[in-house]
Amino acid sequence: MSRTKRNLIPLLLVVAALAGLLMTTAFAEGDTEYVSNFFAQPLSLLPPVLAIVLALITKEVYTSLFLGCLVGGFLYANFNPVLAVTSVYDTIASKVADNMGIVVFLVSLGFIVVLMNRSGGSKAYGDWAKKVIKTRRGALLATMILALVLGVDDYFNNLTTGNVMRPVTDGHQISRAKLAYMIDSTAAPVCIMMPISSWAAAVSGVAESMEGVSGLQLFISAIPWNYYAILTIFTLIVLAVFDEDFGPMKVHEDNAKRGDIYTTPERPFEGADDESKNSTNGKVVDLVIPVVVLIISCVSGLLFTGGFFTPDSGTYMNVLDAFANCSAASGLMYGSFIVVIFCFIYFLVIRRSMSFVQVTDCIAEGFKVMVPAILILTFAWTISGVTNDLLGAKYFVEHFMQAYAKSLANLLPAVIFVVSVFLAFATGTSWGTFGILIPIVVATFGVDAGTILTIGLGACLAGAVCGDHCSPISDTTILASTGAQCYHLNHVKTQLPYALTVAAVSFVNYILAGLIQNVVINLIIAFASMFAVLMILRATIGKDKVNARAAAK
Repeated sequence: MSRTKRNLIPLLLVVAALAGLLMTTAFAEGDTEYVSNFFAQPLSLLPPVLAIVLALITKEVYTSLFLGCLVGGFLYANFNPVLAVTSVYDTIASKVADNMGIVVFLVSLGFIVVLMNRSGGSKAYGDWAKKVIKTRRGALLATMILALVLGVDDYFNNLTTGNVMRPVTDGHQISRAKLAYMIDSTAAPVCIMMPISSWAAAVSGVAESMEGVSGLQLFISAIPWNYYAILTIFTLIVLAVFDEDFGPMKVHEDNAKRGDIYTTPERPFEGADDESKNSTNGKVVDLVIPVVVLIISCVSGLLFTGGFFTPDSGTYMNVLDAFANCSAASGLMYGSFIVVIFCFIYFLVIRRSMSFVQVTDCIAEGFKVMVPAILILTFAWTISGVTNDLLGAKYFVEHFMQAYAKSLANLLPAVIFVVSVFLAFATGTSWGTFGILIPIVVATFGVDAGTILTIGLGACLAGAVCGDHCSPISDTTILASTGAQCYHLNHVKTQLPYALTVAAVSFVNYILAGLIQNVVINLIIAFASMFAVLMILRATIGKDKVNARAAAK
């Protein structure tokens, strides 16, 4: 036996002994309930924060998210490596299973998008839209209007609006980062203010769980106090009308005007719309009809899961109640199945523009297009599960709020907004955030508190959307990047200055709202303050342009 092999034997024995010791330690507790030493402690928020920081530094999203999950697993396991790894992978399996409907919807949508490209429908629509929408301003406003119309669900909104408007914005030399920002900053703010939406259903469902509270009425009364959502849409309109940008977005837009819609070396979607494989006989209806069917079938799917089409004791449920009871994941999955079947019939039988083999090839291609989004979503769901379910971060935030809430009186809406922003940013979920905070807000103010309760609820919902916009691990942020086919971290970095600007103005207005408590006066102040900040930024940008031209001379 060689010396090398003899030296390996003791090493292998040591490794085997350590493995046995670790396995014994991992399962020594038997049936006793396991509780981590870090449960509901400040370090329970470390995994998402670490993942976000690593992603921004390294520009490597997948590894950063996985490392964040792994660190959370080690905290949960009190640094037992066997329990840490098994807990993380069990969470991955559980979260993917819980969200499999969204995965199926993504794959189906990928198939539909590739099919519309291969049929020539996307190109035909883009050529038509260039003739109708003649300016960058028009393209931006058209993108926002479509997102407003599709306000029933943010997942559906981000993906559909991005895929429909991408040929238009590309034709007007609008960067992919700007497109991602437009659809992301319209989808969630619209959904959180739309009484007929999956978001309204989620908020109402949380509120209804508390005695003496009408969830839908509370949601509607909080809409005019949702400053972040209102001012974000207002900001989009102002920026589109003046065609101005600031921060990293300005770099992307300046490059797009010179022909580079990606800016950075990382451009994973470049070539995804390769026209060499596409038909030249496509028509506008090859895109419009599948999209219309997609909208109708997905909305119908949401209503179906809410019980709208299945009468209870002979009585049909109304639309609002159906949305309140719907399952977004299942509804979108069912709706996408109908569209897939329709597309086969439409392109093979009605249009006869593609062969059976060409259509089926689009299934695999569509899956490939959606792999990056599915992978990031998987890790984002996992890190949320590790943070909230295994480490109990939600309980840490709940205890913090209960400890300091009542002593802050009328400043509480502003505090709620900040806490909600931070929690949504760290966990990457707006739904999870208001699911945690709404019961605390209602319990703190009381069911009969009146205006101050609705202000607090508005601040909670606004902060959840804001933190969701800022977070790289947010599922809606990931889907906005996917819909726009934009490198994910480019979207995060370019959107962040806009989101923080609106958040700062919203924070000040929540302080004023707690003191004034008049919906009309406070809204006027909010709009005026936001417009003033945007005009100051615009003046600063104009001054920089003048100085740059002077330096060039």
